[in-house]
Amino acid sequence: MIIDIQKATKAQSAEIARLIMMAMTDECCLHFCGEGYGLADFRKMMTQLVELEQSQYSYSNTLVALADGKVVGVAVSYDGGRLHELRQAFIEHARECIGKDHSGMADESQAGELYLDSLAVYPEYRHKGIATQLLRATKEKADAMSLPLVGLLVDKDNPTAEALYSSVGFRYANDNQWGGHPMKHMIW
Repeated sequence: MIIDIQKATKAQSAEIARLIMMAMTDECCLHFCGEGYGLADFRKMMTQLVELEQSQYSYSNTLVALADGKVVGVAVSYDGGRLHELRQAFIEHARECIGKDHSGMADESQAGELYLDSLAVYPEYRHKGIATQLLRATKEKADAMSLPLVGLLVDKDNPTAEALYSSVGFRYANDNQWGGHPMKHMIW
């Protein structure tokens, strides 16, 4: 199987949103929803955020893995120093679409790093090296942007993901919290 890694297009927004939600997990997505809102509401909001230019989840911040022209994986990353500017769209859309105020969220990224917000590959395409290709392409993106590090958060209860990140060169930096879960901040 030949995998092509390339910049995402706006037309791929719905698939990108599905994969971002897969990376976040349903539990985490529901954690962000206000009372009376569910996964369908969150998916609609995420698709809108992916379609925007100025959003941390924007297609313009996304690399896609294509197999026979089909999106099978994504890596969403952005300049960590731009988090507050890019997160504004999430805050506004969350109030409107999922009934919750997230204006007080803690920072998950920092200046000087390309922050890998979301990495996901559809289950039927896993264990084929696609995530590794996306990670390496993300490192190339950081180099092209003159950002010295790639940073990410990995759930402390996800040793499989942590092993993947370590295998390409990520190392532990410090502890963090995100989406109601204890996380490790890793850098490469």
